[in-house]
Amino acid sequence: MQSFFDSSHFITQSEVNKFLLATLLCGLIGVEREFRSKQAGLKTMIMIGLGATLFTILSTKIGLNSQDRIASNIVTGIGFLGAGVIFKEDNQVKGLTTACVIWIVAAIGMAVGAGYHEQAIGVTVVVLLALLIFPYVENFVERRFTKRTYRIVKRYENESLDAYEENIRTSKLKLHRGKQELANGIISGTWVAVGSPKNHKKFVDKMLMDDKIIAFDF
Repeated sequence: MQSFFDSSHFITQSEVNKFLLATLLCGLIGVEREFRSKQAGLKTMIMIGLGATLFTILSTKIGLNSQDRIASNIVTGIGFLGAGVIFKEDNQVKGLTTACVIWIVAAIGMAVGAGYHEQAIGVTVVVLLALLIFPYVENFVERRFTKRTYRIVKRYENESLDAYEENIRTSKLKLHRGKQELANGIISGTWVAVGSPKNHKKFVDKMLMDDKIIAFDF
């Protein structure tokens, strides 16, 4: 059996170990992505990791004079794959984390293929910790620093929208004033406000009770 694996016509035991390790490490990351129902899940991560591992092994075997010839193109090629999971929805860019994970899974596969097993294992542990812990940190921050964009439209009655801007401040929200426009007897304004969900709700409830407002985006 050992001679079968060590035959130069097939595959070495070392290469088998690399493929198994790449499957394990990339699979662990893929399980986390699958659990969160992301576009690139378990199968995708394993395929990317195995592909990067194989390309790196082939690069050292084929490119005798330039062993980085094939491996260096993995970095470029994986960028196109990562770009495919990034999309814009409701004025938000989504898929950036998944794209980054795809990129780093390829790097882990390259490290395994090149024989740097300790580095690959170490990075996998760090990535898993980041993916598992950071969502809780983000939720903690979001509960205190939620950002929302408000747009108020009302009939122009010889007054600006400063009173509404003051209402945002009195609701203990930090604001950034956006575009304000007056046309055909209608005045509109936009603000970006940051604060706790409780303070946002306080401001929204106040605006919903204002009969002068024609349209309110929140």
